[in-house]
This record gives sequence, structure tokens and C-alpha cells, in this order.
Amino acid sequence: MNQTEYTSATVLSTAANFIMNRQEPFTHTFRTYIRLRENGTLKLKFWHSNAVDSTWDQGQEAVGSEPGGDWVIETAYIADGGTVPDGTVTENTQHALTFEGKASKTVAAGECFWSDETSIVLPEDHYLAFTWTIKTLTAGKSIPFNVEGMLATAYDAPGNLAAQQSADGFTASDNLLVLPSFIGYRKSVTKKLVFLGDSITQGVRTLKDEYEYWVARITDGLGTDIGVWNLGSGWARAYDVAADGPWLNKTKQSDEVMIVLGVNDIDIGCRSADELLGDLQTIISKIKGANAETSIILSTVPPFNFQGEREETWRKVNREILSNPPIGVSRVFDIACLLSLPAPDDQRIRPEFMSGTDDPHPNGIAGKTVADAFLKI
Repeated sequence: MNQTEYTSATVLSTAANFIMNRQEPFTHTFRTYIRLRENGTLKLKFWHSNAVDSTWDQGQEAVGSEPGGDWVIETAYIADGGTVPDGTVTENTQHALTFEGKASKTVAAGECFWSDETSIVLPEDHYLAFTWTIKTLTAGKSIPFNVEGMLATAYDAPGNLAAQQSADGFTASDNLLVLPSFIGYRKSVTKKLVFLGDSITQGVRTLKDEYEYWVARITDGLGTDIGVWNLGSGWARAYDVAADGPWLNKTKQSDEVMIVLGVNDIDIGCRSADELLGDLQTIISKIKGANAETSIILSTVPPFNFQGEREETWRKVNREILSNPPIGVSRVFDIACLLSLPAPDDQRIRPEFMSGTDDPHPNGIAGKTVADAFLKI
């Protein structure tokens, strides 16, 4: 990335864990409403990594570090999205994005690129509306995106409707967050902090547009002098990061990193405690290798109602993190003790923190508990 004058303008994660795979070429428009950390007069710049960050499910459709395909940005706009994300944009507020002076951009497989800088005046409590039309020229895999439950309101429509101010033709998107990898604004900050994790870091299952997950609450408490980039990615695992691909490259753009990984390694990844701890050590070593001054906060693995062998692995990993953290860790944050039932049932999340009766993803109440504890340190 290497454009240090920009910091992330939002705590919404846009990490990619899936990839479009169509049987024929398509032209489609995507409009997303994003709450920014600051409003007013903003200078924005967008960066994109045309690659999948983390593995979805068991990798049948998308695997970590898989390059995206060839596709075209026909047009892209930012606009004042108003106070209600209803598919419209405020009249006469759209600004076309350009890429090296051009309104369209042909994106190559695996390419990373920046937009040109653009400005917008965004009133207090108004959303930024980001709209772009993407075209593919062939069938097959094309643009990476995030397929988890929506944390921000978005709409999509067939054809090129990017310049349209109304909601005509758009339908509400579900499990379809299609955005650039980095939504940046020109801002001088004292520190750039990255949160690296899976769906628990991303905020999955918390309320749409409420920004009540713990990364968002921490960010509100820190203030805008500290830059925050949320790299949480649903169904992700530590070995995706340890592969040293596009996802870890994003993480290296920081002064401080908080790592909250392990749930999916233990669960669907079926990793042993030693394998998971080895992957965490690899991640930390590679981050420190890129910048020895980077501070690393390593979290214990959150409770996820594990049983049997998985519970034993979870307990072993957390004991090791607390008693003998990997080399390079600056401090340990014990998220597990904040979310768990009392021992001996501490592998289970407290019922009041669950997103649903059968869903151990932390809810917004849990987000407040974690954020309050983090901000104290």
C-alpha cells in the first residue's frame, strides 16, 4: 500500500472470503452505505487487493490468497447517502472516482491498485454511499467479496446503474458485501492499529448498521487520533494469515496489531494445539520481520461452546498463550475470560453474550464488555 498519509475511514471490515464464479459474463452494480469515523470535508482514496484473503468453509469455492480474476470497473462513485440507507443518494452529491485519471479501470488477476484522491462534504450522521459497476468479459471466477451476514446496508442491481441517484432497479443485498479492500481518508494519526481475526472480530451476527461489535466500540473509545483497520474475516483461520499472502500484507501496514484467531482453526480447520500455536508464531514473526517496532497484542481464543477433542485443544492453546506466549508478543489480552461461563464450563460463552440461542458468536452486549476491558488497558 505504502501511502501513509491515509488511514481507514471506517471500522467496517471489507476483507474478502469468497469469490464470484458465474457461468457467463455479467455487468452488475453494487451500492453500499458506510458509517465513517469522521464526517465533514473529507479527502478519500480507495485501495483494492484483487485476491481472496481467507478460506471459506473447507475451500471448495474460495481459499486464502487465491487471486481474483480479470474484471473491469466501468464506473465508480461516492455520494452523500443521507441518514437512511434506502438505496438512494442525495441529489447532486455524487463524485466519480478515477484511476490514474480515467473513469474506468481494467483489473488484472491478483492486482493491487489505488484510486485517485477525491473529496466529499459529508454532513454529520450521514452515510457515505459507495457505488460501482463491475463488468466481466468471460465466465468463471472474478471479483473477491465478503459473503458473511451483512453488517452494513447494501443494494445491487443488474446493469450499469452506478450514476443513478434513485433506488430504481436495486434490491437489498444479502451475504454480498462488494467493496474495495481499503476505504481511506487523508488523516494524520499517532498510531495505526489493525484488528486481525475471524467473524468474531469482523462483528458477524451483530445488528446491521449499528456498529455494536467490539472493534467498533473500541474504535469509538479510542478517538480519531488512532487509526483503526478492521481485518476480521468470517470463517478465517490462522493458517490463512501464516501463508504470508494478501491478508498478512494488509496486516503489515500497522504500528500495532491485535490478533484474535483460533476458533475456526480448532473447529473446521481441525488443527492441533501445536499447529495453531505454530501458525500464530509464524504470523507474529512475519509481522515483526516487516517492522520490528510493531507492537503485537495476542488474544486468547474466544469460547465457542467446544466439546470433546476441540475443547481440549482450546484449553491447551489458551493455557499456552497465557503462560508462555509466542516470541514477539507485547501483551496478551484474555478475551476468553471476559466471555466465558465460570469454570469448569469456561469453554462455553455466557448465554447473554450469544447472538442467538444456538449461535455462540458474540452479540453487541458482549462487544461492550470486550471494548470496556480493552480500553482500560
